[in-house]
Amino acid sequence: MNAIVFTGPTLDPDTVRNYLNAEVRAPVGQGDVYRAAKDKPRAIGIIDGYFDGVPSVWHKEIIWAIEQGIAVFGSASMGALRAAELDAFGMIGVGKIFEDYLSGVLRDDDEVAVLHSPAELGYKLLSEPMVSIRATIAKACNDRVLTSEAAERIVAAAKAIHYRDRTWGKVLSAAGDDQNIQRLSEWLSNGRVDAKRDDACAMLSRMAVFLGDEHVTQTRSPRVERTLVWQRLVRRVDNEAPDKQANGQLVIDELRLNPLQYAAIRDRAALRLLALQNTAHNDETDDRDALLARMAKHRAQEGLARRDDILRWLAENDLDEADYEVLLRDANRVEDVISMRADRLEPHLLAELRWSGDYSVLKARADAKAQMMHETNASNQEFSVPEWLQMPIWYFEELLGRGVPEDLDVYANSVGLAGRKELMELIRTEFLYGRDRGGQPVGGGTE
Repeated sequence: MNAIVFTGPTLDPDTVRNYLNAEVRAPVGQGDVYRAAKDKPRAIGIIDGYFDGVPSVWHKEIIWAIEQGIAVFGSASMGALRAAELDAFGMIGVGKIFEDYLSGVLRDDDEVAVLHSPAELGYKLLSEPMVSIRATIAKACNDRVLTSEAAERIVAAAKAIHYRDRTWGKVLSAAGDDQNIQRLSEWLSNGRVDAKRDDACAMLSRMAVFLGDEHVTQTRSPRVERTLVWQRLVRRVDNEAPDKQANGQLVIDELRLNPLQYAAIRDRAALRLLALQNTAHNDETDDRDALLARMAKHRAQEGLARRDDILRWLAENDLDEADYEVLLRDANRVEDVISMRADRLEPHLLAELRWSGDYSVLKARADAKAQMMHETNASNQEFSVPEWLQMPIWYFEELLGRGVPEDLDVYANSVGLAGRKELMELIRTEFLYGRDRGGQPVGGGTE
C-alpha cells in the first residue's frame, strides 16, 4: 500500500485520487493513525480529524508511525494542527494554515473547526472555517471590495461566532449593514476562498512527489515512550475483533426491523452525540471516582456482581475493558450535560409528550389525581412513620419492579426533582391515588 489519506469535509475521495493512488479513510480519530501504520503504507496524509464528540488523534500514534519509517503529512485542518505541534518530531506540514500555526499567527483550534453532515450525506459543510473567512476577507481587500477597517470588523464578527454557527450569512449580519457589506455579499459568489481545500491539495501534490521517488525515505523520529496510556491504546486497537464493525452493522440491521424501537434508539443516540459534542473533557483528566461510581451503578443495574459477570457482559457486547471505560466516561459526560440543562428541559419534555401522543393520557391522569386529592382532602392526611417507610418500598419494588435506590436524593435528581422531599410527595400522591382506586396497580414500568 502506497498511501492512506484521512479526509472528510475538506476533500472528497475522488479529488484525492486525482492526485495520487491512496486509500481514503474517514476523518482521523483516536487510534486511527496507529491502525493505518500497522498496514505499513509509505505515507499517511492527515487532512480532517475529529475535534469533539470523538477522541482526537493522539500525538504519540503519529510519532510512532514516523518511528516505523512512515512519512506522515499534515495540512488544512487537524492535519495542520498536528503537523505544527509535531514539526520537531518529523511530521511534514504543508500549506499556509500549517505555517501560521507553526509561527503562532494562529493558535485556536476553532480556526479550522467546522460543522458538517455525517458520512452518509458526504460530509457536507454546514459552517465556514475561520481560516477561509480570513483568506476570503484578505482577497476582498486586495480586490478593493473592502476597506481595511471593514475587513477588521468582519473578521472580529466572525471570530465571535461559535464555529458551529459560523456561516457567511450570520457573519455578514453580525458585521452590520453598510456599502462594504453589500459589496462583499455580491462579490462572495465568485471571490470566496477555500483555504483548507487549497492547502489540502498542496499536501497531496507534495505526497505524490514523495511517493514518486522510491529512493526518498522518511527520517525516523525519536522512540515513543511506551507509557501505560499508550499501552492501553495499543492493546485496545490490537485486540479489536476483525468482525466487530460487521457485527455492529448486523445488530443495527436487526434493530431496523422494529421501526418503533429504531426511532426511539435513534433519538437517544442523537441526543448522546449532541451531548458528547458539547463537552470539553479530556480523556486524561476524567475523575476516576466518578468513573468508579458510574461502573458501580451500571453493575448494580445489570446484575454484574462478580468480575466474571463483567467479562461475560463485555464479550456479549463486543467490548474490551478499555472500551468499557470509554462507555462509562461518555455516560458521565451525557449525564453532566443533561444536569447542566435540567432547568431548561421541561418545555422540551412537554413537546416530546405531545409529539408522541402521551401528553393527553398523562394529563387525564394528573387531573384525576388532583380531583381525588381535593374530594378526599388527602393533602391533610397524616401518615405514621412505618407507612412513610413503606411507601418507597411499595413504589420501587411493587410498581417499578426494582430495588429501592440507596440514595433517594440522587434518584430524585435523575428524574428532574430537587431532592427526596419532592420525590416522596409524588410517591405519597401516587400511593393515595392507587388506594383510592381500590389498590389496583397504577403507573409503573421498568428502567
